[in-house]
Amino acid sequence: MAEVMEKPIRILLQTTIPATEDDWSIDRFSLLRDYLASVKDDAGNYLFEVKARNRESDAEGNDPILSNLGESDFDELWLFAVDVGDGLTEKDRAGITAFHNRGGGFLATRDHQDLGSSICNLCGVGAAHFFQNYNPDPDESRRVIDDIYTKNISWPNYHSGRNGDYQKITPSEPVHQLLKNPASPSGVIEFFPAHPHEGAVGVPPGETNGRVIAIGTSQVSGREFNLAVAFEWPKDPDGNGQGRGVAESTFHHFCDYNWNADIGCPSFVSEPPGNTMKTETRALEDIKTYVRNVGLWLANKTP
Repeated sequence: MAEVMEKPIRILLQTTIPATEDDWSIDRFSLLRDYLASVKDDAGNYLFEVKARNRESDAEGNDPILSNLGESDFDELWLFAVDVGDGLTEKDRAGITAFHNRGGGFLATRDHQDLGSSICNLCGVGAAHFFQNYNPDPDESRRVIDDIYTKNISWPNYHSGRNGDYQKITPSEPVHQLLKNPASPSGVIEFFPAHPHEGAVGVPPGETNGRVIAIGTSQVSGREFNLAVAFEWPKDPDGNGQGRGVAESTFHHFCDYNWNADIGCPSFVSEPPGNTMKTETRALEDIKTYVRNVGLWLANKTP
């Protein structure tokens, strides 16, 4: 009897802004999209089927896919909150919540200060994101400026390095499956793309099903800060329940510009770029391995 081939994991890569050439639209995540779409298993079958899109609005102002996501056949949502706080409607949030509650895997990421704050009341994953004016960090000592160079950006703004450079990360113990890399000399992922002003994430107060899995270090203050939080909620006896989740401190971990600064960026980016993501070959391989791990883990597969 012929072996039945598993269907690819269906991933929706989605921004919270309409198509805007001079902004962080979905086209600026093309390396991520193309890499995920290229990954194959040992038998040569594609692991992921990827749809990448920007926010669109129907006659009522809702995104037609997000607002109905619970009824879709997507397995995962990777949401890049690149808006200034108005990127989701209540119906969009309801659709995402329904998707997550029926077992859909959910990665949510944002950036500095209040950029992407439309996600902070989304499921448990959204609550892991701390902004300046919305859901601020419960640790009041962290409500301070870290990046002192870009004057028009305030806290949270952890300076992990230049766009185009890598940062050395510290996997939390015990090392989570998402941070395993058999091809690395250490067996774990050591490098993430850097960014001059990362946002803040953490396990929300009272949440017992999430943990910090990766920690970065500010190149300005030397202070450690959280890079990623992973969530796994218990299922009922029939295997039903919320999908796995990941909260990421900045969408720049996934941007073309941060994987290869030669690709370019929106005109409002003023900081000079770096290039160590290109000169350290293990850096790009590490973030690709992490991306592959996330894609599998969110779908309840073993990375």
